[in-house]
Amino acid sequence: MFNSLFKTAFTHPDPFIYAIWFFLLLILIEYIVSVKQQLEYYEKKDTFANLAMALGVSFIGFFGKSLAFLYFSFFYAHKLFTINQNKWWTWLLLIILVDFSYYWYHRLSHEVRFLWASHINHHSSQLFNFSTALRQAWVGASFYYIFWLWLVIIGFTPWSVLFCMSALHIYQFWVHTESIKKLGFLEKIIVTPSFHRVHHGSNPQYIDKNHGGLLVVWDMLLGTYEEENEKVIYGLTTNIHSFNPLTIAFHEYKAIWRDIKNTGSFKNKLGYVFGTPSWKPKAEKNTSNNYKAFNSKS
Repeated sequence: MFNSLFKTAFTHPDPFIYAIWFFLLLILIEYIVSVKQQLEYYEKKDTFANLAMALGVSFIGFFGKSLAFLYFSFFYAHKLFTINQNKWWTWLLLIILVDFSYYWYHRLSHEVRFLWASHINHHSSQLFNFSTALRQAWVGASFYYIFWLWLVIIGFTPWSVLFCMSALHIYQFWVHTESIKKLGFLEKIIVTPSFHRVHHGSNPQYIDKNHGGLLVVWDMLLGTYEEENEKVIYGLTTNIHSFNPLTIAFHEYKAIWRDIKNTGSFKNKLGYVFGTPSWKPKAEKNTSNNYKAFNSKS
């Protein structure tokens, strides 16, 4: 199994490895334009925090993806069907299904607190620029891939699923910017910067909207679509005001642990972990949640 892992890593390298250099170039260009035109898209401490988070997730993500390939391979050996991926339409189908899985992973990361604890760091910046795309979860990198396991079980190869996931990740980089305004009819088809700006908004009408990664259709069909109509206020409803990567990565886990320790009820402990980010027991007041919570307007 390990020989297969390393053979695949060298014969089918992760496209994200090559894309990262292009990302850094775009960040530099956007930063220079922002400074010259006094757009204030960037702040040095925030940018360095984003880059530090990127370094961390690159290291952790390697092990997460390696582990994912191992259990993907195990389940693929017991797959339900054999899919011929020499056909173009099977790749198109796979991309659509990968995006559908991403929608649910992303939506649940806003609706379930222990998932939100990992995803919250991506929303913690009060700025929105290309470097924000690199502020990714550290802990989530270890269980992120489980949401796509079903695709391997039904017959898509582990490498093809992981490749399409990386491709989707690469696509999402360019939507983290204020430099690109609305793109006409494309706004109703694919995820655009305008669409994703809404997702990062802490404005009441923007909270927990626009979860799609590539296609807008999932949000439209499942009731989570919102158009960008007013200026977006970025960040959390209660901002952390820290550029420390450790604080950014783990602050919500600390809050969960604090809430668990402060309640004696086992039912309430489960609620603090598996409930929505804004969940709290009726008989207790919880002031430690730092969230942009599902259906929360506060």
